[in-house]
Amino acid sequence: MGRIRAGGAGRVKMVGMSGRALSFGVVAEAYERFRPGYPVELFDMVMAYAGHPVRTALEIGAGTGKATRLFAERGVVVTATEPDGAMLAELRKHVPGNVRTVQAALEDLRPGERYGLVYAAAALHWTNPEGRWSRIAALLEPGAVFASCGGPFRLADPAVEEAVRAARAPFLASDEIPSPDGTPPGHDMQWPGTELQRSEWFTGVQQSILERRLTMSARDYVGHLSTVSAYLVLPTLEREQVFSEIMQVLPDRVEMTADITVHLARRRYES
Repeated sequence: MGRIRAGGAGRVKMVGMSGRALSFGVVAEAYERFRPGYPVELFDMVMAYAGHPVRTALEIGAGTGKATRLFAERGVVVTATEPDGAMLAELRKHVPGNVRTVQAALEDLRPGERYGLVYAAAALHWTNPEGRWSRIAALLEPGAVFASCGGPFRLADPAVEEAVRAARAPFLASDEIPSPDGTPPGHDMQWPGTELQRSEWFTGVQQSILERRLTMSARDYVGHLSTVSAYLVLPTLEREQVFSEIMQVLPDRVEMTADITVHLARRRYES
């Protein structure tokens, strides 16, 4: 069986990865502690779409392995790719032994082995849009599945959300990442489904929502913010100050809306 390869003679080239995309390694342990995992319903949804058992998968931007575990613990042989060495080191502490790891961005991967599933969990927006879908298609068996999931992590109480927004405003206008292709939030099909629908490589595009509510302490909420790229790229003193300002306006416990938007598509069969 072939193995996925990273280009550059062992040197990882961070093609198309912004400074924000590569900011997470400094907080890899916090990312593992404060970022929520993924529910089994996500696995079930992907498998139902596939219509048959999926044996092999490649994960784009695996981070500390939150989604890696979901698939690997249910029998899928996962190759987890991640450009940041610190994140990958944290991932290796938590995933089953059948997970293969490759330090590489999507743009570094060279065609070789093809997989029954390629997926990205809250990571696809960090990839280079130029050639994104042809690269992903080259990693998939004909008829195989691509899956992307993610979504904003928002305070459920509008009054608390407004208080946090006001506390954050002197430092950041927003801590969310806008749609990469400019799709407005209210549109029926969200990114990356919009790009998938336009791609010559994919068909059968579906969008679904997995509703999720979480409750956490104020300190854990700020811990979560410490893993968000918009804060990570602030100067250290500003980052500490904005977290202090936010802590002051939070109740002891906060409820979060953390719905997961799932996009599924099928690699077209080659003529």
